[in-house]
This record gives sequence, structure tokens and C-alpha cells, in this order.
Amino acid sequence: MTQGHASPLAAIAAARFVPFSGLARLLKGPDKPRSATRKAEFHTAGKRRRAPLPTLAASQCLTQSPLPPQTSPAPSEAAGHTLIRPLQGVRQKIFPQSTVLYFLFSIAVGFIPASALAQETEALQAISGAGETIVIPNFRDPRALAERPAQPPEKIEFLASDDFPPFSFRDPQGRLTGFNVDLARAVCEELGASCSLRVKAFEALPDALMAGEGDAILSGLAKTESLRREMAFSDTYMRLPARFVLGQGTDSFDPSMPSAKRISVEAGSRHEAFLKAAFPDLAIEPFPTAGEARAALKVGKADVHFGDGMALSFWLAGKEADGCCRFAPGPWLEPRYFGDGLSIALRRDDQALLDALNYALRQVQDKGIYGELYLRYFPVGFY
Repeated sequence: MTQGHASPLAAIAAARFVPFSGLARLLKGPDKPRSATRKAEFHTAGKRRRAPLPTLAASQCLTQSPLPPQTSPAPSEAAGHTLIRPLQGVRQKIFPQSTVLYFLFSIAVGFIPASALAQETEALQAISGAGETIVIPNFRDPRALAERPAQPPEKIEFLASDDFPPFSFRDPQGRLTGFNVDLARAVCEELGASCSLRVKAFEALPDALMAGEGDAILSGLAKTESLRREMAFSDTYMRLPARFVLGQGTDSFDPSMPSAKRISVEAGSRHEAFLKAAFPDLAIEPFPTAGEARAALKVGKADVHFGDGMALSFWLAGKEADGCCRFAPGPWLEPRYFGDGLSIALRRDDQALLDALNYALRQVQDKGIYGELYLRYFPVGFY
């Protein structure tokens, strides 16, 4: 920790935001729905696809190591499973990954001066929007019952792919990590169930579930009409909004008000379609890729950019943005354009498991565990 004293401060002085290299990496992939490259038939009905998400590389996400290394794999792991081990206290593990909490902890033990935290907090607020704090999304239905199942499952076997960062991917040491992995762990702890996760190719997940190779899919499977006839879906645990980002010299922006501001957006994307349908009078300027649309904002060829909130949260914290821009207030959530969000898929006849998963997801939200996981993987929030 002594070595880490000078390095974070130097990074703050130079960049004025997130001093961890994992948070400064840029999203370079196209901001298109993953369905463009994820196609396969589910029996004779429809196509398998993921909920609309930007394409990320594992190296562009926070590098986590939630599963401790082992000298030899457990029997189930050797057979293609990954055991989901206990969280062992989320609050203890969040500090190295959440910038603000890390600095609060450092001050408490005397490693980092309070002035460094003030700079860091100011920079994060500048990225999130003037005067805004990081908002933890809450998708819990307040009308939903929160009764613990009389007989919760003793074991849950999740199915997932390992190419879905930042939700499930391999860290540099080859260990499975991601928001979904830690969420599954939290759900199982809430139910007192033992859990494992079987990794399969994304296209093979629905067939594997229906064949009984696992109990539930935790991999962003889109809720298509064809899949709804075959599967049940849990409550939504994550929605991925669109956001406006303001460039230098743009103090505020309201798309509902007449404006001459130039809006950069990726051509042919769901974000362009939404703008044209909802705000046809805006000065929309499409660019071939999301990266080019963001670059136009940075260099002043556009005044405002509209795109995927999660992708933009990483870009704003990265070196390519270089502190140029900040979020405009407010997420945009329109299911017809931006999807229904992420949920857990399971067999339609497994009502007991569905009830148990929904109960656990509500408890994880109510107890603040969900918020801590969100801050761990998304320190620059996109809500």
C-alpha cells in the first residue's frame, strides 16, 4: 500500500478522474445490438439473441478475481463447472474497484490525503453531470410480494457464456468474473443454496436449459416472443439506458426544446431511430460508427452525443475522452428501442425456482448488495 500512495495521486493530478487502469480503458467496439452476431434457431421459432448491448472486450472492463485461485480444480469444475463461492462480505471486496469508496477507506486508515478525495469526487461528478451523484438503479416492483419461499432450492446450476463482458468474462488469469457472476453468488447466498455455473457457448444455452443441463440462464438472453413461449423470465435486474453527453461549451440540453445544437449519433443504430421518432426536429448528424460519433463530440464537430449509457460511462472515464465531456441529466429507457433489460431465463414449468429467484433479487436490492455490485463494476454510473 506504501507504493500505491504516490501513484493514485499522480494519476489524479494528470487526469483528474479514476486512477485505476481498468477504469481508464476505452470502449472501441461498435455500439450495436449483439443480435447482429448472435443468431441461431431455437427449435423452429425465432432467433436466439442477447438484449441490446454494446460490444465490449474483457480487457476493457474492470479486471476482477472473485474466485480465489486453486492448486487443483474441484471435481465439478474439472467437469466443466465453476463453483460459485460465497461473497465473504461485499463491502470488503468493493474498495479496490470503486474509486470513491476506495478513497474513503484510504482516508480512514491514513493513506490518502482528504484533498485527493475532494479532487476525485469533483472529477466523478463532472463526468456524471454537474452536481449529480452516482444513481443506483432500482428495478424492484414495490407491489411485488417479498415472502421467502417455504422451500427454497438447495442447489442452483446457472448456465452462462464467458464472452459477455462486463457481465461474465475471463479475467487475465483465466478466472470467471463479472457482474452476473457476483449477482448469482449473492442470489444463492440469500437463498442459502449451493450454486455452480456451467459455461457454454451462447448459442447453445437455450438448448442446454431445455435439455436439463442447468436450471437457469444468466447471460442476457433477450425476451423474444418465441422464447417466451418456451421459457419463463425473472424480474429484470438491469436495464441499459441511452444517455445524452454534452461536449465542451454546452452547458445544458433539453431535446424537447427547439435547439440548433448538433447531435452526433451512430448511423443505423437504435439510438438514431429513437431520436428520429421522438425528436424529429433535432439537428441529428449520423456517423458511420459510435466511436466516430463520440470523437466528433470531443473535437467540437457536434455539441451533444446520444448513445448507449453503459458504453459512454467507460468512454467518459477513459483516456480517449480526456475529460472532454459529461453526461446530461437523465437516462432514456424505451423498451421498443433499447430492450426490456437483463433477466434470468428458466424453464416455464419451474415456478418454484422462478419465485425463489425473484425473491432473492428483491432482497439483494433491498439490502444494498445490488448497489455495491453496481458500484464495483460501474463506478462511473450510467443512470
